[in-house]
Amino acid sequence: MVPVTYTPSSIDQHPDLLEMRLRSERATTTPRAQATEALALITGVYLAASPWITGFNGLTTLAVNNLIAGIAYATLMGGFGHAYERTHAMAWAAAVIGVWTIIAPWVVVGNVNTTRTVISNVVVGAVALLLALAASAASAASAARPDGSIRDRGSADRSR
Repeated sequence: MVPVTYTPSSIDQHPDLLEMRLRSERATTTPRAQATEALALITGVYLAASPWITGFNGLTTLAVNNLIAGIAYATLMGGFGHAYERTHAMAWAAAVIGVWTIIAPWVVVGNVNTTRTVISNVVVGAVALLLALAASAASAASAARPDGSIRDRGSADRSR
């Protein structure tokens, strides 16, 4: 049997690459994926702006924390539409940001655990966590083959 070699000009036509692109396009064009991404972007923007919206911008450490966490969350979750197949790990990072947002009022330096900060951060953190888990589940589901089996990403398909 003669091994098949792919030249740089033919790699774009490789069957595995085409299949991966097709699955990625199918996953990102579902209404669920689009809604998850849109809600996640809104959540990230709210998290970044929450100190000024809810009125705890005087608590500088938590305000800066929420601004940075919100920008990071929106950036991570906004990337799903462009590279859905390769962003499974980013969804878990976004979930960590959601958990951090929930515990931040008690962990951040200073006396920032007021009723406003706790309610705002717990609610937006829980929403961020749930959206990140939903995106992670959708990303994992896009890795499934149409027949329901899971593709082994660690090894190449030797039958071709």
